[in-house]
Amino acid sequence: MSDRLNGKVALISGGASGIGLAIAKRFASEGAKVALGDINAESGEKVAAEIGDNAMFVTLDVTKEEMWEAAFKAVIEKFGKVNVVVNNAGIAIGNNIEDIPLEQWNKVVAINGTGMMLGTKHGIKNIKNYGGGSIINMSSIEGFIGEPFNLAYDFTKGGVRIMSKSAALYCAEKKYDIRVNTIHPGYIHTPMVDTHPGLVKLEESKTPMGHLGQAQDIANMALFLASDESSFATGSEFVVDGGYTAQ
Repeated sequence: MSDRLNGKVALISGGASGIGLAIAKRFASEGAKVALGDINAESGEKVAAEIGDNAMFVTLDVTKEEMWEAAFKAVIEKFGKVNVVVNNAGIAIGNNIEDIPLEQWNKVVAINGTGMMLGTKHGIKNIKNYGGGSIINMSSIEGFIGEPFNLAYDFTKGGVRIMSKSAALYCAEKKYDIRVNTIHPGYIHTPMVDTHPGLVKLEESKTPMGHLGQAQDIANMALFLASDESSFATGSEFVVDGGYTAQ
């Protein structure tokens, strides 16, 4: 690997597994110091130890503002600064407009919506003190299109896309040199998906390229957005979906 992120420090929510884990490892391989924020301390500590001295774990419930504040404080105390925030933590619970319980709606909105807002808010408040950087918010192809049985998820992923544009314009107006962009994965191999062969086949049939993406595909896009190579990209959407939304 090269050193495309040499000297950068990244905080990644949902960093203990799946796409977040792939991003953390990719960033570290390119010279970054990485902080894995997650509610799963056992996995997070294990992964940080595997990555080595350039990684740390911070306990992070993305719905709690005080935990975001504590996470940034811990990262800055250990690594001296923060340049990149990847707001990756999220959940999906199938539901529809007629039957969704309010409690379920509120849970998805709290994690996928409020959690993203808090990560972006405190990312800006901290990154601006260290010469600028990049905030990468994980949306979805469902930030563009709807599904009948993914109501709350669709709501939050569409909201993340527009919120990120607002934040990007704010940072540009304030001359903070902070870029805010969204990544929109299509159907990706994850441990949860791969335990359901029928779901894999269904998602493959919907994807023009005929196969699902890998977590590494999303990590590669995040690497570009975290690096100085994307210095003129802000308020934009980066789709990695095997052609799904081109249909």
